[in-house]
Amino acid sequence: MKPGTIIHTVAVLLSTVTAVFSQSAVSELSFTKVTPNNKSDRKTIGAGPSVFAPTTRTVGLAPGSSRQFPWKTNIVTTIFWIGEKPTANNPTPNHSSSWDENWTKNYGGFDNPNPAQRRDLIPVNFTPRQNPFYCALPYNDKSTNGHRSEAPQVVPWFQEAYQGPAVSTCKGRWLAIRNGNKTAYAQWEDAGPFRTDHWQYVFGNERPKPNLNRGAGLDVSPAVRDFLGLQDTDVTDWKFVDFKDVPVGPWAKYGDNNTFVMNQRKSVLGVAQGRKPSVEIVPR
Repeated sequence: MKPGTIIHTVAVLLSTVTAVFSQSAVSELSFTKVTPNNKSDRKTIGAGPSVFAPTTRTVGLAPGSSRQFPWKTNIVTTIFWIGEKPTANNPTPNHSSSWDENWTKNYGGFDNPNPAQRRDLIPVNFTPRQNPFYCALPYNDKSTNGHRSEAPQVVPWFQEAYQGPAVSTCKGRWLAIRNGNKTAYAQWEDAGPFRTDHWQYVFGNERPKPNLNRGAGLDVSPAVRDFLGLQDTDVTDWKFVDFKDVPVGPWAKYGDNNTFVMNQRKSVLGVAQGRKPSVEIVPR
């Protein structure tokens, strides 16, 4: 065989092998089209360009095991509060949230951020009916009808948390928020700052998008601010945590939406009805 013929034959073989591997790699990913939405108000749903999200497989956890979520580091963090009035840098009032039209009422009142009007991490004039350790991230899994099309693929716990089209799978999720050597734990109760569609940051590896608050990617409540000693605009690290990995602390005291409080109520009810407690109550 002539040298030229040999070279041509090798080239054809390499081309064929490359094509097979490329096709095999692509076939392992399925892609979901995310329908663009023109609404941008965080009280409805976020807007964004049409994107393609790789579909992920749901892997069940072994009993007693926990997911290990990565830290998002050096995130510009701002303070917001229930009942906050709109300002130039926060054009949307906080009397309602992305998931609660009556947020202020259900919380029990205005979560006054003024340190002079707070004691023991809560307002002085009422006891919150929801967890005062709350936060906001720039993603809302809900749409006008059901959930956003990418939510089942990008929200890691979507399948286990799904309770029907009317219920958010993100609301109430626990975060660890770190500043220096202190870590607070808070529940995700609103979408923001500014955006409600940035799943690539919230669940992926992207950084927060530029905005009027120096590219802030996390809003935290006055209780979180006071516990961590934050300035009005500061920098923190954060990550998602499974509830079983949340230690007892001041974030465990108050709130009808608080997992600690709900579990304790179930335990007390079980004892009253003669059932074995589902949660061990340790005497203090």
